[in-house]
Amino acid sequence: MSQVSISPAAAAVATPVVSEEAIMKKVLRRLIPFILLCYVVSYLDRINVGFAALTMNKDLGLTPSQFGLGAGLFFIGYFLFEIPSNLALHRFGARMWISRIMISWGLISMATAFVVGPKSFALARFLLGMAEAGFTPGIYLYFTQWFPGAWRGKATAFFLIGIPIANIIGSPLSGALMELHGMWGYQGWQVLLLLEALPAVLLGVLCLFLLPDRPSKAAWLTPDEKQWLDNALSTEQNVLAARHGNKLKDAFTNWRVFALAAANFCGIIGSLGIGLWLPQIIREFGLPSHQVGLVAAVPYLVGAVAMILWARLANRSERRLFFVAGAIVLAAVSLAISAFLHTPLLKMLAITIAVASILSFQATFWAIPSGFLTGRAAAGGLALIVSIGNLGGFVGPSVIGFIRQATQGFTYPLIFVAGALLLGAVITLALGDPSRVPPASKETA
Repeated sequence: MSQVSISPAAAAVATPVVSEEAIMKKVLRRLIPFILLCYVVSYLDRINVGFAALTMNKDLGLTPSQFGLGAGLFFIGYFLFEIPSNLALHRFGARMWISRIMISWGLISMATAFVVGPKSFALARFLLGMAEAGFTPGIYLYFTQWFPGAWRGKATAFFLIGIPIANIIGSPLSGALMELHGMWGYQGWQVLLLLEALPAVLLGVLCLFLLPDRPSKAAWLTPDEKQWLDNALSTEQNVLAARHGNKLKDAFTNWRVFALAAANFCGIIGSLGIGLWLPQIIREFGLPSHQVGLVAAVPYLVGAVAMILWARLANRSERRLFFVAGAIVLAAVSLAISAFLHTPLLKMLAITIAVASILSFQATFWAIPSGFLTGRAAAGGLALIVSIGNLGGFVGPSVIGFIRQATQGFTYPLIFVAGALLLGAVITLALGDPSRVPPASKETA
């Protein structure tokens, strides 16, 4: 039987060469700007209640503890429905499920403008968390279906830039909207909540047209590009499944998942604790609402730059964990110092360093779980890390509210948050990097 030989030139024609960098840059350009916009809107709808509180608390008769408790109940709803929501996304696809999430949270955020007291405020915040549950871990899960290896770290860093952007845009915008007293017969805080919720509904509809579930369903990828990306992802997922498992029980029985959840819990105490109370901290400087918004944007403007640079350094290093822990240690120290500063400029400088460091922690943290979770283990594990972590969004604002009401100041609340951040650093260092392959494994690979 004769053998047919294929020349190198013919082989090159039969198997077209594709550029990994060109493919992944195309995917980044197509997906990240829209996802980033969705995240900006979602984060804005979480934190705008901090600006609404400047006059809403007085109108509704909310005490500091009632506001802190109500604002934090968002994360209880988020916690309870996070894992079921992410498993639904894994089953039905990101296009349909993220659309559902955004439309429902937009409508409930609008309804928050019509609360009349502590109970209805608390209920609205709980329902908002329930509606938004699954969005953030859903995006992380979506990235595992599109971005292999280091590209996933880049995508995550770009995605998390939404936090400072939401504050950079949202802080002055929220401050300005608070000045629209009497528009449509509503108070300024009601106008704020109504107008800033509308984009979520509109973007939710656009999700149906702009978010393909997987590379195979993307009309803007060529067949060769789809094949290369599918092969790269399946190869990576098979390796991860062999080492760490890919079933739901593999996530729930992996101690590293719970350690990461605890570290995330501490980080979110800092992130949301500062974010929700920052307008009121700045208000104590004696500034009007629109100036409060401008000043509150500064830490996040610095943080946007810091998190990009910090993520680049971490991605180039073989010891990512030191960058993750180092960022949160710097945040803790800066925040503790800010507690004892009374000069507005110096206090804001310390808070700015703390906020930038927390953002840098978040930009580098999420590459760790996605580096060893895949399949249903990723769906459940990422949701577990986010849901337990988001309880920090309940604990942080609530405890700050109680301490502030008891001490009539922000000194002890800021010390509490600094302590939580330092605990998060200790947990992170104790974890080790679960994605690193031991030397013995490399030799046998």
